[in-house]
Order: sequence, then structure tokens, then C-alpha cells
Amino acid sequence: MKINIGDIDIWFDVEGSSLVPDGPVMREKPVVLMLHGGPGFDHTHLKPYYARLAEFAQVIFFDQRGTGRSDAGTPDQWNLAQWADDVDAFCTVLSISNPTIIGVSAGGFVAMAYATRYPDGPGKMILSGSAPNMRLDRVLPVFERLGGAAALEVAERFWANPDDEANTAAYLETCFPLYYQTDQGTDWLARATVNTDMMGAYYKAGGEGFRFDLLPDLKKVQCPTMVLTGEHDPVTPATQAADIAAALPAHLVRYEYFADCGHTPERDDPETVFAMMREFILG
Repeated sequence: MKINIGDIDIWFDVEGSSLVPDGPVMREKPVVLMLHGGPGFDHTHLKPYYARLAEFAQVIFFDQRGTGRSDAGTPDQWNLAQWADDVDAFCTVLSISNPTIIGVSAGGFVAMAYATRYPDGPGKMILSGSAPNMRLDRVLPVFERLGGAAALEVAERFWANPDDEANTAAYLETCFPLYYQTDQGTDWLARATVNTDMMGAYYKAGGEGFRFDLLPDLKKVQCPTMVLTGEHDPVTPATQAADIAAALPAHLVRYEYFADCGHTPERDDPETVFAMMREFILG
């Protein structure tokens, strides 16, 4: 379904009820708002994993401006400030108060931008496989460690010119399988609606993907935040997650490092990670 947030319509879907019968009363469940990766992907890569949170929360998935089934807007609006403003507008229109925001991969960029622009907005925040900025000096060595010289060459070509279709195809074939330590199959990628124009524009030379730096503003975050990272994450390395944790207010941060896991550790160790998320969200 879609809802208008001012200048565009945003597509969203819901797993689970917000109110459930509990004896003589109706009990309210926490609301979890999912922010997908990319920029340029849609919500579909999250559903098979995060729908399970509906056992104890109402989970809202939505496609960000310019992605999936939401309106495209204009390319000048494809940036963190706008996506963060859209999260605030979405919550306002639907009367969602202080949700738990889960930002996965580049969705974590948006989550951090939202939490710093609207400190009173999120009640809690979970960042999985995310980064406060783009550091190829940290990214490329991990690709080389995991995939050798061939993966390094493909990664270097892609990140130097991400709006080239041949570079993107080679990256998806060679580097994407290195994101995870367990076989994720290809269905999740096949069913996704990917805005490759957005991805190419965002990460090209001079694009926001290599200019943004959220570290200085993370001190503004006012909600408890859990930072999840995997030892073998090539695209948002664990060193990047450690920087996030160090920049957040110390009394609010919980940092969890998963050995033998890759990008977004819930993919490789779902039982451990989702049990931890449940405890954090309900705690």
C-alpha cells in the first residue's frame, strides 16, 4: 500500500499487529521500522529475515524515495538528508511515535542521519553492517583477503566507476558472494527492484557516497543504539562499525562483534543475532 508524505507517495507493508489481546486488556507491541540498503535496493532483501520480528513487534517495511514501489522523486533528492526527512514525515503521517529503527547496510546511513536530524524521533536504533562514511582504504583490503587479487581488481573497478553497467555486473558476480560467510542463494537479488541509476550516481566520483561523514553528528543521538558487525564484512568493515560505536554517547551504545560472520551478521548467525535483537527491543 502507499501513503502520501507530502510531495510523493511511499510504498509500505506491515507484518504483525500493533495491538494484541492479552487477557482482559489489549497490549501494545513495539513498532520496528526497517530501513533497507543500497542506496538503490528496495525492502525485499529484508523480508525473509526480519518478518520473524513480528512475533513480538509490529514490523513496518517501506521502500525509500526513489526505490522499489515508492515514487521516484527527482535525482537531486536522492540523499541522506532527504531520506531522513522522509522517515520523519512517514512516522508523522502514520502517527508512529518513537519506533525502533533498524538500519541495514546503507539503511544504517539513513538511520543515523534520521537519529541526528531528529534526536527525539527514534526510541531505539539498531545498525547492522553499516558505516559512518565510505573508506575504500578499509574496504578493498577485506575484498582482497576474502577473494584474492581477482576480487580486488573487480572491486577497484566498480568503486572507481560504479555507474558503468559492466563494472556493476562483474561486482555482483564476483564480490557480492563475498559479503556473507554462508550461502545466501540468488533469489533475494533476483526479486529485488534495484534502481541502478541511483546506486551509480550515489557512489560515483563526487557523489554523496564518498562525501558523507556522519561521525561528527553521532554525539547528537539520544536513543539506545546497538551496533552489529561481522569479522568478515568487506563493504562496511568492522573497523567502520567500531568508529560508529566510539562516536555515539557511551551510555547509549551497545557494540556487538561477530566472529566468522560477514556483512549484516544476522545473515550468517540468525539465531544468535535475532535473539539479541529481541532482548534489546523489548528491554
